[in-house]
Amino acid sequence: MVRMSAEERRESVIRAAMTEFARGGYRGTSTEVIARRVGVSQPYLFRLFKSKEELFLVVARRCVAEARQRMTEAADGLEPHEAHDAMAEAYKQLLADPDTLLLQMQVYVAVASAEATGDHAFGAEVRAMWEELWDALHLALGADVGQTTEFLAFGMLINVLASLGYPQGHRVWEGFDIVPCPKPSAD
Repeated sequence: MVRMSAEERRESVIRAAMTEFARGGYRGTSTEVIARRVGVSQPYLFRLFKSKEELFLVVARRCVAEARQRMTEAADGLEPHEAHDAMAEAYKQLLADPDTLLLQMQVYVAVASAEATGDHAFGAEVRAMWEELWDALHLALGADVGQTTEFLAFGMLINVLASLGYPQGHRVWEGFDIVPCPKPSAD
């Protein structure tokens, strides 16, 4: 049997936590379940991560960073109108994994819940992550606020429709054939 290094074990815990938090949410997922999934004790998990909140924030950062990386890599070297389409396709591929969508939605729920109970620090960390995503996409889309807002608005609508389980081909998806995409002017 090959022993894992602490860093390999930490990565294993993060991957397991991504799945468990996606399916059960922050409040509905116990660290005991995560530890069991990886095959470590709960005290060992807390040697790797100081708290459940720290683990969740690491998972949230990974989720947002992966979306940012996939989309910015797809847009690399492209003009804004081409970047728009490439990033939309990259996001669509990212959401092919149902846990990815669930985790994104669980992050939003966790922040809203924390804010409702007065825990503003938790939300501040996640908002900082999301601002990094917004900034990266904004640059890829030619630093056009309208295009960035529209792109992210369509992305959020996709999240909601997919979360609600609307199958492809349902009438609520029809408008996505006409997603505005900025084209270079004829000037």
